[in-house]
Amino acid sequence: MSQVLDTPPPATATPSTAETAEALAARYGLAVSGARPTLPEYVRQLWARRHFITAFATAKLTAQYSQAKLGQVWQVMTPLLNAAVYYFIFGVLMNTKRHVPDFVPFLVTGVFIWTFTQSSIMTGTRAIAGNLGLVRALHFPRAALPVSFALQQLQQLLFSMAALVVILLCFGVPVSASWLLAVPVLVLQFMFNAGVAMVVARLGAKTPDIAQLMPFVLRTWMYVSGVMWSLDKMMSGRSPLLKLALQCNPAAVYIDLMRYALIDSFHAKSLPPHVWALGTGWALLAGVGGFIYFWKAEETYGRG
Repeated sequence: MSQVLDTPPPATATPSTAETAEALAARYGLAVSGARPTLPEYVRQLWARRHFITAFATAKLTAQYSQAKLGQVWQVMTPLLNAAVYYFIFGVLMNTKRHVPDFVPFLVTGVFIWTFTQSSIMTGTRAIAGNLGLVRALHFPRAALPVSFALQQLQQLLFSMAALVVILLCFGVPVSASWLLAVPVLVLQFMFNAGVAMVVARLGAKTPDIAQLMPFVLRTWMYVSGVMWSLDKMMSGRSPLLKLALQCNPAAVYIDLMRYALIDSFHAKSLPPHVWALGTGWALLAGVGGFIYFWKAEETYGRG
């Protein structure tokens, strides 16, 4: 009996704990929690949550002015008041309306289209950092957040566009078939805005100070985008290369395309060469590039 008890059990080759875990995970189809999916799978997940993106954007838009007595009227009043301030400062005091036909429609169109880009980027900066509770509590493709904020701003713009149509008609701008061009312009601008929103969302998730810096960047960008004046007139007699560079910046491209679509006195000669190809290129570069840039850090959002 003693001999039996003293005999050590036969040695058996047992796999390491890590190998066992890997084998079990493979057998039952388990994956690492929070691991970044492949790009095609990520796109599929995002598309599957399209209804959530739309509902989230609509809810944020509805709640935006819920505490104000005028409520949703501010969706139209805010850009109109901005346009009125810019008209007084730049149109009256600085006389930038000189030699610009239909200056009020010209200015209001520029303010509305610029506000769409500005607001999409500003809200995108806080898309992750400002929604950490949602990010940490639920599993979903994080790109849904900056895209939904860009969609919210698009919905806001559509309210403003209704007011813009009234302004155009009041100032004698005739209805024409070119107004239909506003649809592809908005599609391209939305792709661009959503892409940039995803870029700044990733940057803002790691560095919250980006949100404090962004207003200064956007203000500078606004002044060089021809929102309140005609770049074609202001740059007359200056370096053609500088004029072309200002005209080809994406904000100016989408503003000028919308002016060309809606205002009959804004002629094609005021547009940079190959403007539709330029607008499409900016949309694809920002939209696709921004999406991939955001996806590459998917597993890091909400951690740390």
